[in-house]
Amino acid sequence: MLTDLEIFGFRALWSPYYMVFIMMLGIVYYFLFIRRKSDKKANQAQITAFYTGLLLLYIIKGSPIDLMSHIMFTAHMIQLGLYYMIFPILIIKGIPKWAWEAIFFQPLLKPMLHLLTKPLIAIILFNGVFSVYHIPVVFDFVKEDEIIHAAMSVCILVTAFFMWWPIFTPIKSMDTMSPLLKIGYMAANGLLITPACALLIFSNISVYDTYSASGSWLQALALCVPTNVLSDISLNGPEMFSPMSIVEDQQLGGIVMKIGQEIVYGSVIASIFFPWFREGADKVDPLPSEQNSNIRQT
Repeated sequence: MLTDLEIFGFRALWSPYYMVFIMMLGIVYYFLFIRRKSDKKANQAQITAFYTGLLLLYIIKGSPIDLMSHIMFTAHMIQLGLYYMIFPILIIKGIPKWAWEAIFFQPLLKPMLHLLTKPLIAIILFNGVFSVYHIPVVFDFVKEDEIIHAAMSVCILVTAFFMWWPIFTPIKSMDTMSPLLKIGYMAANGLLITPACALLIFSNISVYDTYSASGSWLQALALCVPTNVLSDISLNGPEMFSPMSIVEDQQLGGIVMKIGQEIVYGSVIASIFFPWFREGADKVDPLPSEQNSNIRQT
């Protein structure tokens, strides 16, 4: 598959400019949070999380996965799963608490950020924007323009940060949900994303022109392939790069998104449940026999 994609050229495959951008972010983080000699210095766990996030970001947006996401719907869903369900967690965990406090308690931003990260609002925002994005007419429209596509990607990413914030916030005053509520919150997230996945899994027709009609497909492909490269090669459609039909690709994409979401959300629920369960077990009252034994000893 990668050999077939080489016709699009090195720039489309590996996005060197985006690589420079990722490296710049890494350098900025180094000077802000690693080089400083104070209690504000990032610890090893934070450093590992942030740079893992940067590596993942390049894989998502700079590697051939990004090109494939414009060719195959399954690759698009893999990209979204990594981008919105894992990347925000790594960045939230990777930036020290004092930096987040400087952002969230900044007078101009505080009212808006505290409102948008409230659990009910955050969950509705993310799943609402994500679902609207995958309405066929909206999806095809977004894929036609580079600026609109970039704006929508950033919009969904920001709402993904809002969605994850109630679970992973390092600011104690904003960590307002009990473990049980957090588990319910994640379960609700899984339910809200199901209709969008079901639409794709059970559809027997191609719902997106972007992945079926040659004209729309080429227009979407131009988002990541230089125009001069596209003009020099002959393309018949996305099926020339995939062993599946367009409908099968669409159905597999829906399955991948749903299963991937279940794995991520299930892992988060487990990370909340088991520490909470162990803590509760440690607080269980002793058995009557143990109490009687203690009384006799006294």
